[in-house]
Amino acid sequence: MAVYKEKIQLKSHGGTPTFVNITEEIRKTIANSGIQNGIVTAISPHTTCSVFFEEFVHDCLPDGTEYLQRDLNKVLEKIIPDQTEAPSEATYLYPGQKHYDAVASWPDAATYLPNGDPTQLYNCDAHLKASILGSSCTLEVDEGKLAVGTTGYVYFVDFDRTRERTRRCSIVVIGE
Repeated sequence: MAVYKEKIQLKSHGGTPTFVNITEEIRKTIANSGIQNGIVTAISPHTTCSVFFEEFVHDCLPDGTEYLQRDLNKVLEKIIPDQTEAPSEATYLYPGQKHYDAVASWPDAATYLPNGDPTQLYNCDAHLKASILGSSCTLEVDEGKLAVGTTGYVYFVDFDRTRERTRRCSIVVIGE
C-alpha cells in the first residue's frame, strides 16, 4: 500500500462564501501518485472551510457563482443565518471575550484583528456551516483515475466572509 500527498493553496475573496473547484488538482495528484486503485481524500485544515462532492453546474450567476452553490448558500442561510452583529443571547454567543482576548494575544493578531476590530471574528455562521458539510471528501481511485461520473466535481468552500485569505488543502491518495 502506498500513500502520496500534495498540498494546494487557494484564495478566498471574503464578502461571500468562496467556492473553488479543485477537481483538476485532485486528478493531477492521482496521476502524480502512480496509484492505480484506492482512495483519494481532500482535506481542509481550516475550521470555516469544507470540502464536498457535487454536480458541476453549467449555469452561473454574473459573479461566477454556480446555481447549486447559490442554492446551497440559501439553504444554509435559512438554518444558519450570517453573523452580522455582536454576540448576544439573541443571536450567536461566539466569539466570546475570552476568545477575542486569546486571538489578540497571538503574535500575528493583526492578521486576524486588523486595527483590533472585533467584527473580524464574527464568523460563527462559517464555523457551523463548515461543521455541517465536513472538512474532507473521500472518493475512489480506479485504474489511476478519479472514479466519478461526468458531472461529479469536488469543491473547496470557505464560508468565512470576514476577509480574503490564503487557504490550504491536502490531497492524499492511498492505494496500490
